[in-house]
Amino acid sequence: MNEITIRSYDESDEEQVVELWREVFPDSPAHNISQEDIRRKLAVQRELFLVACRGDELVGTAVAGYDGHRGWVYYVATSPRFQRQGIGSMLMHRVESDLADMGCPKLNLQVRASNHEVVTFYKSLGYQVEERVSMGKLLKDHS
Repeated sequence: MNEITIRSYDESDEEQVVELWREVFPDSPAHNISQEDIRRKLAVQRELFLVACRGDELVGTAVAGYDGHRGWVYYVATSPRFQRQGIGSMLMHRVESDLADMGCPKLNLQVRASNHEVVTFYKSLGYQVEERVSMGKLLKDHS
């Protein structure tokens, strides 16, 4: 197997990223429009948009942000053909390292409570379930 490399997103990655997210997040809410999410991320801390590649094939992503108080990570995705090979862990370690280098003291993420497999994955990386109420509000209509 070719070695996995992690690098910052490049605009030429868009098609592969959109396809990966479509495959990994098939039940994504209607307001999560991949191309728009990519465009918005590239405008803010684009260096925290990471992709994992095996040769020329994009096999994983992680998108992070830091607001000066907490870090957040989203769109951690590994192609189903490459899951359980350490790619998700590699992406998360890189996110953690990049955020720590920025002075970030704590990283948060959200997982659907019903997604037990992903909760188990994050627990294996040292994350803990915190008792919180997650709230959200759409700021514009995406219907």
